[in-house]
Amino acid sequence: MPEPVVIATWPFGKIAAEAASKLLLAGKPAIDAAVAGAQAVEDDGTTRSVGFGGIGNRIGTVSLDSCVMDGRTLDCGSVAGVENIRHVAALAKRVYEKTPHVMLVGEWARIFAIQNGFPLDTLNTPGSVADWEKNRPKPDEPHVLGHDTVTVLAQDMKGHLGGACTTSGLAYKVPGRVGDSPIIGCGLYVDDTAGAAGGTGVGEEIIRVVGAMFIVEQMRAGKTPQEATEAAIQRVIANAGRRGVHVASVCFLALDPKGNVGAACTKGSNFTYAVARGAKIELLKSKELS
Repeated sequence: MPEPVVIATWPFGKIAAEAASKLLLAGKPAIDAAVAGAQAVEDDGTTRSVGFGGIGNRIGTVSLDSCVMDGRTLDCGSVAGVENIRHVAALAKRVYEKTPHVMLVGEWARIFAIQNGFPLDTLNTPGSVADWEKNRPKPDEPHVLGHDTVTVLAQDMKGHLGGACTTSGLAYKVPGRVGDSPIIGCGLYVDDTAGAAGGTGVGEEIIRVVGAMFIVEQMRAGKTPQEATEAAIQRVIANAGRRGVHVASVCFLALDPKGNVGAACTKGSNFTYAVARGAKIELLKSKELS
């Protein structure tokens, strides 16, 4: 019987790993554990880039993006640009459970949430509003601040894989902007036969290399999770070179069917991530590439 494994992005990944591990140790499926892990961070009002307490866009509105994927069946669901709904990872799962579709967006995703019993909620907190007021850029200023998605990858006691990815996106983004996090194959991809991968960072760069799918296919071809994440980061760096732009902050996680993990990021990302094996949780520093 495989030992349960969880890997999750950033220091707040420990919150996700703890919540997910409890379910895995109770024998629950990996997909349910991954969603629970993401939801624990969505509920943490001190996190400025995920769920409740996230930093708003240019006009101060908080909109959330999320996707989930079950490695056993390749069932997947996604929502993007959702306002006033806190638990968007669970909502993304409901999309594939209750509809024949993969993605719902905007107002109709919110209506779908209400129809399925998700309460309307105010996502701003006094702290997030204060931070928005203090740091918001001028109208003609391109600067963006903050992009720390929570991505949770899990393996359950039956060896099945599951993943969830959720975020409020780039702080001060243009209203309507959607990054990699709700896009299956970019922010997340999970397949029991090859592995699971997900990303965090500047989503536009992850989309350009279809990051998560690339990593999973590298593992399918025989690379370790560490080798696969490093290959994806090198592709991000090469792409920036082709376009003549500065290499943005991009980070990847991976988990293979044997429970091995890997992580890599671009230079200066200062990426840390949480790994839980059984009841033990540790915070690790990612390898940086340039």
